[in-house]
Amino acid sequence: MINLFRKRKEREIVTVKTMIRMYCRAHHHPEGEMCEACAEVFSYATMKYHRCLFGEDKPVCEVCPVHCYSRGMREQIRTIMRWSGPRMILYHPLMAIDHLMLLRRSKRKMPFYLKKVNLKKRPGRGRKSA
Repeated sequence: MINLFRKRKEREIVTVKTMIRMYCRAHHHPEGEMCEACAEVFSYATMKYHRCLFGEDKPVCEVCPVHCYSRGMREQIRTIMRWSGPRMILYHPLMAIDHLMLLRRSKRKMPFYLKKVNLKKRPGRGRKSA
């Protein structure tokens, strides 16, 4: 169960762990604990979360302008999220609603994130004008 009074960082880590556990139960280990592959994905996601450039004010990874996951891990976590995301509303509705609210807030704050990583167009970049 999610505690909405926890810090955002803790809530997001619990949400990711729940999603990975749901996927693992359905595809790998129905008896309970995560398999080694899913545990590796979770530890990788946790490490990347703690090393995030944006710190406590990080966007939801789905809309983040910085792709910090390696290509293979990105595909694995994307597969897990696509499968468990729709099921979160049924089995963990508070976590799902909290995540959707964070997603909405992240989309609204996108100009801040882009400015922070200097992804906006700068003068002198791009094609030369004739």
